[in-house]
Amino acid sequence: MIREIAWLVAMSIAMFAIPLRAADMQTSSPLELVRTIRLPDVRGRIDHLAVDAESGRLFVAALGNDSVEVVDLREATRVARITGLHEPQGIGYVSGANRLLVANAGGGVDVFEASTLRRISRIQGLDDADNVRLDAARGKIYVGYGHALAAFDAASGKLLESISLAGHPESFQLETAGTRIFVNVPSATQIAVVDRSKKAVIGNWSIGEQRANFPMALDEADHRLFVATRKPSSLLIFDTESGVRKSNLPIGGDADDLFYDGKRKQLYVICGDGVVDVIQQKDADHYERTAAVRTVRGARTGLFVPSRDALFLAIPAHVGGSAEIRVFTPR
Repeated sequence: MIREIAWLVAMSIAMFAIPLRAADMQTSSPLELVRTIRLPDVRGRIDHLAVDAESGRLFVAALGNDSVEVVDLREATRVARITGLHEPQGIGYVSGANRLLVANAGGGVDVFEASTLRRISRIQGLDDADNVRLDAARGKIYVGYGHALAAFDAASGKLLESISLAGHPESFQLETAGTRIFVNVPSATQIAVVDRSKKAVIGNWSIGEQRANFPMALDEADHRLFVATRKPSSLLIFDTESGVRKSNLPIGGDADDLFYDGKRKQLYVICGDGVVDVIQQKDADHYERTAAVRTVRGARTGLFVPSRDALFLAIPAHVGGSAEIRVFTPR
């Protein structure tokens, strides 16, 4: 209890210490807050999110609460909670296989029947399991853990292969038209390029003088990879054909999630210092920060869902407010 109180006080102080940056850098914000869904008894950090678009459910990895919160987006309320987890970080939903995978920082991946939330199995031996990505075309799920990527059969949850890396993988993105996976490896200050067919690393791209490359997004049509770093706070743009860094611009601090909106040619950078930076893509090599939408310090994860035209932002509990999910519509 003492630790929880101390954490909440620290969050409150930090929240009100956010510099008075413009709520948006233009008259009309490109992100409109349309709904707030409260999670009143969720404590601690909130990590990644996943969505079941067909049933309208949002799955929230409440790392500090050792739970996954299940939200009904139609009713705008939490309808279920999965417990017995160990610092859940990554989460992935597989519609065709009716599976929900939860990657735990405390070790292992839990596999659930998505419709009933019944645990089917627990895959041990994957220390610091983190980000989860679906390769729908090949029926695989990839999970970053330890110093490797693990590939699972999406239907059975069976471990198929493990691909070694130079360090712990953070965010990674899969090509849909090709076989490559781009992986942030902060401890090695590089981006690893993995070939899914060869099941091996085929290249490493340096991030130069930057450090702490955590979130990543991909514009596959324009052959551009976006990587946010924390030291310093920057957005790096790479040409995926050559591996050459093409551009670099400043962003908010403590970025932990990054999404590309192909419809509007915009990027949403969720920064833990209390903003969502909106970056406009002028063309493949030119970008401009057009808004810094104020949030809460410590809100550093979310999910952009193109099919719903929605950006979901996870807000951790703080003195003066409970944990919640804020839903934005891009404009």
